[in-house]
Amino acid sequence: MALVRCIMEMGMGVDVHGRDYTNGAKRAVFDALHHSSLGFQRLIGKTADDMQVEITIGSPQPSQVDTAAVVATLPHGTGSCKVVLGGLEIPNEAGDDAMVITNAAVIVLFDDGK
Repeated sequence: MALVRCIMEMGMGVDVHGRDYTNGAKRAVFDALHHSSLGFQRLIGKTADDMQVEITIGSPQPSQVDTAAVVATLPHGTGSCKVVLGGLEIPNEAGDDAMVITNAAVIVLFDDGK
C-alpha cells in the first residue's frame, strides 16, 4: 500500500475570547475543509470514507490543543493530528484575555492499491 497525496488545503481559525486553543484549531480545520468539495475519489474507485487525512495545526500553545477533538471534526475518512508552534495570540489591553489565531494544513491521501 502506498498513500498518495491528493489534495492539501489550508485554513485559519480564531477564538476571539477565552484562549480556547482547541476551538481555534477546530475552526481552522473547518475553514480548510470547506474550501474544497472532493469528488475525484470516484474516479479511482474510492469513497470519501477511504481517505486518510493528516492535519497539522500551528498554535501558540501546542500542548493546549486537544488533537482527538480536532480529528473528530472530520466528516469522512480517518485522521491524525499533530500540533506545532505557530499561529498568533493577541492579548487584550488588560492582558487578561487574548484572541488566538490558529492555522491548519489538511492533507488528504488515498491508498493507490499497489
